[in-house]
Amino acid sequence: MAGANVHEFTDENFDTEVLGSQVPVVVDFWAPWCGPCKMLGPILEQISNDLGDAVKIGKINVDANPDVAGKYAVNSIPTILFIKGGEIKDKQIGLLAKGPLKTKIENFLAQ
Repeated sequence: MAGANVHEFTDENFDTEVLGSQVPVVVDFWAPWCGPCKMLGPILEQISNDLGDAVKIGKINVDANPDVAGKYAVNSIPTILFIKGGEIKDKQIGLLAKGPLKTKIENFLAQ
């Protein structure tokens, strides 16, 4: 369900694509049955288009990839983790509108 500029993360590629990334990563934990998650998808796509290569934005389906969700104790979705240098720098639980979410991502990139 990832868009053209939004990556799809899995239990198999998470360490390489996220923890080993040379650029900061925004990870959206979601599920197909989650209404707010469906609303967040297009917002992340727009933000990804706006910010380009400054950040890697991706999604991980918690139903199909329970290992990573369990490792990071994701109990509510959508949950967004902000990861830089393999470390979690911030966390957002719940849906945010595009403006506040983009600001949060920009502040994360400025850290």
